[in-house]
Amino acid sequence: MTNSVLEQADVVQDLAKRADSAVEAVRNLQGDARETALAMKAAIEEFHKSALTRVVQLLKADPRGKELLFSMIDVPEIFAMLSMHGLLRPDLSSRVRRVIENVRPYMQSHGGDVELVEVSRDTVRLRLAGSCNGCSMSAVTLRNGVEEALRESVPEITNIEVLPNEPTPTLISVGSLLTANQKGWIEGPAAEQLEDGKPYRMEGENGGVLLLRMGNQIQAFRNACAHMGLPLDGGMIDREAGTITCPWHGFRFDCRTGECLTAPHAQLETLPLRVDAGIIHVRPA
Repeated sequence: MTNSVLEQADVVQDLAKRADSAVEAVRNLQGDARETALAMKAAIEEFHKSALTRVVQLLKADPRGKELLFSMIDVPEIFAMLSMHGLLRPDLSSRVRRVIENVRPYMQSHGGDVELVEVSRDTVRLRLAGSCNGCSMSAVTLRNGVEEALRESVPEITNIEVLPNEPTPTLISVGSLLTANQKGWIEGPAAEQLEDGKPYRMEGENGGVLLLRMGNQIQAFRNACAHMGLPLDGGMIDREAGTITCPWHGFRFDCRTGECLTAPHAQLETLPLRVDAGIIHVRPA
């Protein structure tokens, strides 16, 4: 990440802290002064929301505006402002991942765990571990708790599938066994050819496929940064942080999930992957 990006992030963080401090000071006021200040804050926020809503509507109504709006969302302070006023809705994968992270501490406290494998349209695929995996009453209760949390928080999800645990689950990525007999799979390198923490590019359409190996886990992504669609195979991997940085504009992505840490609305496209007899197969479409 460049110094200018870091400096801008510091500016945004400083502005956010100043705003939070001002709000806290208003809440500590007493009597009429507090009510008047809060009313003024609400009026200003409603005015800003009305204006921003109109700006977004005008941009979305014009094809050129849509492209500009996407670029604007990449600016942290604009993203924060639109999110604050409810004008940005996190993408489906981010919302599902947030629910999983919220329920994980409870499951772990009961000796279980849950792994998000894939979000595909209206379907979420999970893999359960520990006391969640089995037919006991406690396992069923924990599974039902995860499903209930997902359906309540992400109503677009209508189908939740629990994948079976495999002898080497970290080596098998998205939807492997469920789709193994379907067409469209392409053969890649042997799994042992992939170097830990080094990007591997499989040639193909739309930039090809990016393979990332982190320990025993292999993930396949469309080789296109979610920001500008440029290839990521020349990116730098931070092995300790588990991230890859786009060589073009510095966007950082989680190597295991594809989540963008620079702009949470931008995700890498995860591709189904399976390993047969030590050979990687990917389904790019």
